[in-house]
Amino acid sequence: MKIAILGGTGSLGKGLGSRWIKAGHEVFIGSRDLLKAKDIAVQLGLDSSSGMLNIDAAKSCELACLTVPFAHQESTLLSIENALHNKIMVDATVPLMPPKVMRVQLPEAGSAALNAQSILGEHTTVISAFQNISAELLQTDANIDCDVLVAGDLVDARNTVIGLASDAGLTGWHAGPLCNSVAAEALTSILIAINKKHSLAHSGIKITGH
Repeated sequence: MKIAILGGTGSLGKGLGSRWIKAGHEVFIGSRDLLKAKDIAVQLGLDSSSGMLNIDAAKSCELACLTVPFAHQESTLLSIENALHNKIMVDATVPLMPPKVMRVQLPEAGSAALNAQSILGEHTTVISAFQNISAELLQTDANIDCDVLVAGDLVDARNTVIGLASDAGLTGWHAGPLCNSVAAEALTSILIAINKKHSLAHSGIKITGH
């Protein structure tokens, strides 16, 4: 699959990108800084031409994954215009609002993923995933003993993203419609609080009962 990682120069983007490259996907690193995108592409073992501006990465892909900080979510999505029409856009955005990142602070739309769907419109399918996975661990070959909650309104699209989670060495779970993205996004602040209180580095969630 041709995957564009929008904001792919950050830790999460590099982590997911490296794992999907190893799984055989064609990955494009998108950024608002072309030179930085090309540099990260080379660092990941790709040709520099795989580093692109976000708009060009969005146009070139079959599926996109947004990995930018919440403060840049809206501007990034507005910059890609209609390039994601009839495509899936995986939103990994977490609405952290420094300095109180251990406090759940959801946006007015209800969740970052719902905000993304509102911006992109009905012609793009937004799926929420990957908010609760350590970006640091994703950049290694370590086995990550954490699960991924995948929320979205179309089951087939959720299946696609669950497959991508598996390709990244993770287990994805159907977590219901896109409005349920609020739970995964809120969990990130809780996990940050757990890490701090219990001196952990990479707390996550695991679905039991199977």
